[in-house]
Amino acid sequence: MNHRELTTSVIIIGAGPAGAGASFFLSRYGIPHIVIEKETFPRDKVCGDACSGKTALVINRANPEWLTEILKDQATFMPSWGIRFVAPNGKPLDIPFTANRTKETKAPGFTVSRLIFDDFLFRKMPSTHCTIFQNATVSRIGCEAGKVTVHMSHDGVDHIVTAPIIIGADGDKSTVRKKFLGENTAPKTLAIGLRAYYEGVTGMHKDNFIELHFLKEMLPGYLWIFPLPNGMANVGVGILSERIREKKINLRAQMLEAIKNNPLIAPRFANAKLVDKIQGWGLPLAMQRQPMSGDNFLLTGDAACLIDPFSGEGIGNALYSGMLAAAAIKEAIEQNNYSAAFLKQAYDDVLYKRLGDEFKISATLQRLCKYPWLFNFVVNKAYKSPSPIPSVACLRIWISGAIKQTVLLFQNTV
Repeated sequence: MNHRELTTSVIIIGAGPAGAGASFFLSRYGIPHIVIEKETFPRDKVCGDACSGKTALVINRANPEWLTEILKDQATFMPSWGIRFVAPNGKPLDIPFTANRTKETKAPGFTVSRLIFDDFLFRKMPSTHCTIFQNATVSRIGCEAGKVTVHMSHDGVDHIVTAPIIIGADGDKSTVRKKFLGENTAPKTLAIGLRAYYEGVTGMHKDNFIELHFLKEMLPGYLWIFPLPNGMANVGVGILSERIREKKINLRAQMLEAIKNNPLIAPRFANAKLVDKIQGWGLPLAMQRQPMSGDNFLLTGDAACLIDPFSGEGIGNALYSGMLAAAAIKEAIEQNNYSAAFLKQAYDDVLYKRLGDEFKISATLQRLCKYPWLFNFVVNKAYKSPSPIPSVACLRIWISGAIKQTVLLFQNTV
């Protein structure tokens, strides 16, 4: 059968934030790579649409002009200055993203629909080092003699793409993960999320804080309300899959019930209107360390199970992992070493050194949500603290200490 053969230094499967992040830095390093994407941009991605300071950091490192472009376009990218946690007892805890804010301080985070944001990233990817195939179908991935081969079809033409290494940036149903890790895979959906767009939701924070509401009826999950430009809001729920199975929860019905009848939530939706349909997706949480590389491959973003177990953050972690993957590949090329041992040291260990503590604390908080009274205790302790927590960066340190104290006090119960 006729086919076209292509050879490159790196193959990336997936052009979402993880794939884009890897591509940006591979291009900066002058490394040729081919990106294979099954859809055509712009395309939607079900998500909470909140971008943290980690997102801004990676974009700024890739090209400061891109971040300036984002921050100037507040009609599209809504600046966000913090996060509001609401305990099961209804007590809110507002934590800014940054301490010592001044008039010159740039918003650390922002909210934007994934339809817009992913397309923004995609349009920044083309370079002399990057070749992109959209609407491409991968039929087979192989690896022999230190070479990865990807068989794909694009515009009616069959291609065989060969490279010494491949990056899986293809989401929670990653074909790259399935190929290289086989049975050593994380559960597809440790948690389930639903997303809806509403217009006319009231009571938003003046500085566009994103909100996580830990309602009693949804623990160990939560309902979120994230403000978006033009009077819109991303509203959704996330909860552990095992909880849904155990309690036979209809997540959509539970979400709508909270919006209609919860005394803290319902008044804010009195004149709100649901826009478009409610959609769901799986959340591969970073509850424990997972293998993210091996001989001739790396996994990034959702394919590497990097969603924060507590906040649900995935975009920033995806971009960050893509950036680190590109740096690891640069080292691999320089040393001509694509072995599992080398990539674990250059990629997995580096990522977990930087994000591992964050994931551990978030996993502990996720488990803490099973006990409403314990969660209330920790939030009340923060609420009454004589020294306010100055930023989200300090929050994890504070919570880590508070949890240890709380567990010591209630260890017989917990």
